[in-house]
Amino acid sequence: MSTAKKEYKRVTVKSLVEMKSNGEKISMLTAYDYSMAKIVDAANVDVILVGDSASNVMAGHETTLPITLDQMIYHASSVIRAVKRALVIVDLPFGSYQSDPKEALRSAIRIMKESGAHAVKVEGGTEIKESVKRILAAGIPVMGHLGLTPQSIYKFGTYTVRAKEEEEANKLMEDALMLEKLGCFGIVLEKIPANLTKKVSESLTIPTIGIGGGKYADGQVLVVHDLLGMTHEFNPRFLRRYMNLYEEMGNAIGNYVKDVKSLDFPSDDEQY
Repeated sequence: MSTAKKEYKRVTVKSLVEMKSNGEKISMLTAYDYSMAKIVDAANVDVILVGDSASNVMAGHETTLPITLDQMIYHASSVIRAVKRALVIVDLPFGSYQSDPKEALRSAIRIMKESGAHAVKVEGGTEIKESVKRILAAGIPVMGHLGLTPQSIYKFGTYTVRAKEEEEANKLMEDALMLEKLGCFGIVLEKIPANLTKKVSESLTIPTIGIGGGKYADGQVLVVHDLLGMTHEFNPRFLRRYMNLYEEMGNAIGNYVKDVKSLDFPSDDEQY
């Protein structure tokens, strides 16, 4: 497989398929606001996911379920205004696509029209087949999400690794092949055994993006707040922290408070 790297001034869904065929791994990170998205995009991340994980890291909810379609559109709009290169994908939130294909299409259209996003992401396989078909038929690019699907957390009852047993692994493979056949441009594989990720990735022509899926995925995604160490209580095996901003920001803010209290800030040079 070729390792030639093509430079992309603007990443598209077609670019991701090309990256897979060229053997180039795909980088993907979350972002939920203008300032963070501007930094992430400038660092040449290929894909920015406006994830429903905003429910956790931005709003403090225990799960991704409470976030609304209006809130996702708000976050996506903020991100889009910052981005010049990356492909921006937006999660359809819980309750906006599972029960009715027509509602799924309405939700996806709202995200595309009101935020300017480039694609949407949905969780699930055969259960949401008709919703995926309806969205794709309208010309809206769709990314799938299999394995641990956080919107179904109360069904699973735990965030443990999925598809360790043969039956669930076989269903995941069938769902992945189905999503590709329907026309999805990629699939996130969350918290599944690395060997299953390898099997799925080698069976598809569309790229897989892993989060806790191991090194055989065609790309990787992390929550940017986790990568930067802004969160400190979440410590799954798959997470690599590249900074410890929780501590560094706490120290900086603590120094500011100290300087204000001691009258050191503002100094003569910092006033008019």
